[in-house]
Amino acid sequence: MKWGSLLLLLMLAWPALAIESYDFSTADGERRYNQMVRELRCPTCQNQAISDSDAPLAADLRREVHRMIEEGYSDDYILEFMVNRYGDFVHYRPPFTSQTWILWFGPLVLLVLGALAVLRIARNRHITPVEVKAQQQELPSALSPQEQARLQALLKSAPQETQQETKS
Repeated sequence: MKWGSLLLLLMLAWPALAIESYDFSTADGERRYNQMVRELRCPTCQNQAISDSDAPLAADLRREVHRMIEEGYSDDYILEFMVNRYGDFVHYRPPFTSQTWILWFGPLVLLVLGALAVLRIARNRHITPVEVKAQQQELPSALSPQEQARLQALLKSAPQETQQETKS
């Protein structure tokens, strides 16, 4: 039983061994690195920063950011390098350009369209009985006047029980 527990403990601890650790020549470089990897989106995952992603591409990008910081490149240069390589989508907060306007205004446009649809549906469902009568009066009758007179005569001559059944 002891060996099984030890084996289970080692299996659970295995992912912790995969944590990357980079040495920095300055504390400022480490701060910049941590900021950059949280600001850059993983091109593979598309919903995680490269600091949180387990994708191999994210690991490569973290290594590249570390290398560039240690070689003395500025944050702007590193961001420009990543954007040239992966596009504006690599930013969690992409700049406002003619190509990214949909990222900025798309959710707002969808929200407004949804609100308009809800208002239109709600307005169409709220019809008063007076409006219903007006709509019914505008509709032409499907029966000619002779057919309507014949129908009325049939209804008057029908036995009382039949009329009760048709009303309920």
